[in-house]
Amino acid sequence: MGQFCHQNIIRLEGVVTKYKHAMIVTEYMENGALDKYLRDHDGEMTSYQLVGMLRGIAGGMKYLSDMSYVHRDLAARNILVNSGLACKVSDFGLSRVLEDDQEGTYTTSGGKIPIRWTAPEAIAYRKFTSASDVWSFGIVMWEVMAFGERPYWDMSNHEVMKAINEAFRLPAPMDCPSALYQLMLRCWLQDRSKRPCFNDIVNLLDKFLRSPDSLKTIADFDPRVSIRLPSTSGSDGSPFRSVSEWLESIKMSQYSENFACAGIVTMDQVLQMKNEDIRNIGVRLPGHLKRIAYSILGLKDQTSTLSVFAV
Repeated sequence: MGQFCHQNIIRLEGVVTKYKHAMIVTEYMENGALDKYLRDHDGEMTSYQLVGMLRGIAGGMKYLSDMSYVHRDLAARNILVNSGLACKVSDFGLSRVLEDDQEGTYTTSGGKIPIRWTAPEAIAYRKFTSASDVWSFGIVMWEVMAFGERPYWDMSNHEVMKAINEAFRLPAPMDCPSALYQLMLRCWLQDRSKRPCFNDIVNLLDKFLRSPDSLKTIADFDPRVSIRLPSTSGSDGSPFRSVSEWLESIKMSQYSENFACAGIVTMDQVLQMKNEDIRNIGVRLPGHLKRIAYSILGLKDQTSTLSVFAV
């Protein structure tokens, strides 16, 4: 860690060795971990500002890749934010230097793997490359644009692995620019050789920042992507019998009266609602708005518990 010198890599200040457990001292990052910062400021930043944060993270990862290092645990929780909102890659507990071979791989035989952020080939064969870090960066992009939402929601690790192997991909976050979501999908290509490298990602994000108009088109939700959380059916698997039952299942029952007063009393009416309709009935908190909107999208595609989006 001490060998790294880049504005988007956390700076090591020193090491404490006088106690039983060694400790490291790094530069102070006033705003803490990126995931928590985003949740605390949900909806308060523009897409342009979020792209600026992603550009910093990508720059740090390009630096590591150029030095033949693979991070292996890239996630919003391991990105720290300073008072100027500069993002710096941290937590190098799993980072390793890549082998000097044609593929540039690092193979591990044990240890825990952060499934939700890890590329399928790294999960299956424990082979890590800069391309597997690119997959993780795509998940970080999703976390940032979703303001710290948990990737794959409440799915178990087993369900996440199964979904990925069946070509399921996370849907675009609410109000996410189409150009950014397309970059995420490229980072999540099954064939690692077809994923962009960090140099490509940096150049593309720079292009977005130079041309803000490229961020105006909002990504559509593919109807084949079924959101598993919030719930899309009752506890027994049958369709919801009432609006109140549905709201209770997604832990949003406090809005039952709002729906009733607005005349939304059937599930058919719920299915016709758009984001603006949800706001208009009095749902103001961004997290609650997203939870209800995601559930409505899932309700529109109940042909299977989990539809897949082939890429």
